Amino acid sequence: MTNQPATLYVGRMPRLGELFKLFNAGRHLNRVAEPALWAELEQEQEQYQALFSSLGYQLRVDARGFAWFHFDNANSAVNVTTRQLALLLMLIFEHMSDQGLHLGRFGDWILDRDLLVALMERSHDLLQAEGLDEQNLAGLLDRACNYCLAEVASGGWRLLPAVWRYLDHFESLAAKPHDADDAESEVVLTEQTDDEGEEP
Repeated sequence: MTNQPATLYVGRMPRLGELFKLFNAGRHLNRVAEPALWAELEQEQEQYQALFSSLGYQLRVDARGFAWFHFDNANSAVNVTTRQLALLLMLIFEHMSDQGLHLGRFGDWILDRDLLVALMERSHDLLQAEGLDEQNLAGLLDRACNYCLAEVASGGWRLLPAVWRYLDHFESLAAKPHDADDAESEVVLTEQTDDEGEEP
C-alpha cells in the first residue's frame, strides 16, 4: 500500500512568507511579542510544519509560546556572541535565584542597568575573562532583542518566552554537575548565520 503525501493548503497560510523570513533569519517567534503572527502559526501549525519539513526545515513550536527553526548541527560552531549571551543569561538566572525569585517567571522581570552593575560586581573575574563590562552586557541584551529573545521595556529589557530554551538547558545541566563546566558554551542562541556569515 502506497502512503499518500499529506495535502498542503497554502491558501490557509497567508503569512507564510513573513514567517519563513523570520525563522530563516534565525529569529524566534514569541506569542507575547507578536500575538497576531503567533495566532496564525498556531491555527495552522501542522500545515506550516509539514510545508517547512518538505523544504528541509524543522519548525519547532513550544507550547509555552515560542517557535524557531531547529538545525541538528547547531552546536558545531558556537561563536563568541552566542557563548557570551548564554553566560549572561546563566548569571542572570543565578542572581535571581539567589534573590528568591521563581525562575519560571522570568518574563516578569525588568533587567535594568542596576542589575548589570550587580552582575559585574558578583562575577567580575568571570566576565572580565570574557572581555565583558557593563556596556558589553547591555549590548548583548540589545542583540538578544534582534533575535526575539528579549524586548526593550521601560527602564531596561524584558526576556521573552524563547529564553525557556536556555533555562531548560541550565536546569538540565544543574542536575548533572559533572557536565556543568563551560555550560554557557553549550547553549545556542540561534542555528542560523547572519548576513555577515557569523552566528548571532
